[in-house]
Amino acid sequence: MGGIFTVAAALVLLVAGLVGTAIANVGDDCSTSADCGAGQWCFDCEPELSGSHCVRSVGTNPFQLVNNSLPFNKYAYLTTHNAFAIVGEPSHTGIPRITFDNQEDTVTDQLNNGVRALMLDTYDFKGDVWLCHSSGGKCNDFTAFEPALDTFNEIQAFLSANPSEIVTLILEDYVSAPNGLTNVFKSSGLQKYWFPVSKMPSNSQDWPLVSDMVASNQRLLVFTSVRSKQATEGIAYQWNFMVENNYGDAGMDAGQCSNRAESAPLADKTKSLVLMNYFPSVPLKLTACLQHSKGLTDMVNTCYSASGNRWANFLAVDYYKRSEGGGVFQDMDLLNGKLLCGCQDVQACPKGSSVVCSA
Repeated sequence: MGGIFTVAAALVLLVAGLVGTAIANVGDDCSTSADCGAGQWCFDCEPELSGSHCVRSVGTNPFQLVNNSLPFNKYAYLTTHNAFAIVGEPSHTGIPRITFDNQEDTVTDQLNNGVRALMLDTYDFKGDVWLCHSSGGKCNDFTAFEPALDTFNEIQAFLSANPSEIVTLILEDYVSAPNGLTNVFKSSGLQKYWFPVSKMPSNSQDWPLVSDMVASNQRLLVFTSVRSKQATEGIAYQWNFMVENNYGDAGMDAGQCSNRAESAPLADKTKSLVLMNYFPSVPLKLTACLQHSKGLTDMVNTCYSASGNRWANFLAVDYYKRSEGGGVFQDMDLLNGKLLCGCQDVQACPKGSSVVCSA
C-alpha cells in the first residue's frame, strides 16, 4: 500500500510540474529557460528587476494568426539593427575584433524567433563582400565580422525551410565592385526568391498581397543605400520606397520623431513603407533591456503621429530579446494589431479578418 501511494504521489508531482511549466507567465520567477513557457526565456533585467524572470523571446506570426491576404505594407516586421554584429562571433580574419556588437543570436536564430528584416552593412573587403563595422569608412581586420555569403546562406536556408515567410534585407551599402552584391546573391541561391523592383509600388500605392508574393516565391526584398544600384543591379534604392526616422540617440528623444536626412519627411505618403529605428548610438545590453521595457511604446505612438497617422512596418532594435517582460515583441503585437484590425494587440484580431477588433 505504501509503495502504491509513493508511486501515485510521484506521478501527481510530475504532472503538477509539467502543468506549472506549461502555464508559466511572463514575469514569473525562473532559474533557467526550462522553467518558462513556450516563446519565453529566463532573463535578469538587472537592475530593473531583482533576479531572473520569464520574458518573451519569440514573436507572433501575423500571417499564421490572422491572415496573409493583405498587401505587404499592411503588416509590421521585427527588424534587427546590425543583425550580423553578433556577440561571440569568432574572428574570420585571424585578428581579434575591436568593435561593437548589436545582437546576441545567430541570424538563423533571429529568423526562427520571428525577426523578418535584417539590417546589414556590406563592404568590399579581401576581394569579396563582407559584413563589417566601418572604421574611417572602410572595413578592417579588427572590425570585420564575416563574409556576406555566410549570412546569405543562412537566409537562403530559412527561406527554403519556411515557404510561407518573407524576409527583408536593408543594406547600408559600401560595396563599389561592379555587381559585387549581385554575385553574392547568386552564389547563395537567394536570387530565386528575389522580389523585383518592377513590382514595387510608387506614389502611395499598396504593395502586392503577401499571399501572392508567397505563391510566386518572390519572398526576398532587398533595399540598398546606394541610389545608382537600382538601375545597375536591380536593387531597390531604400528611400524611393520607404520613409525612416533618425537613428541612434537622435531617434530616441521622447516625444520627437523626425526623418533621417536621406529620407523624405515621415508624413510623405508617396512612400508606402515606414521604418522606425529605436536603438542608441552606442549599443549597450543593459540599457537595451530598460529601453525595450520603458519608452518604446511611447515612441511607437509618437512616430505614428509623425508619419501621418501610419503605423511602422519595420521596427529596428539592438539586442531584440532583452526586456523585463513583453518588450519588443509586445510592441510588434501592438503594431500588427493596429495594422490588421485596429486592435491594441494582434492576439485580439479575429482569424481571417482585417476589419473588426474582437476586444
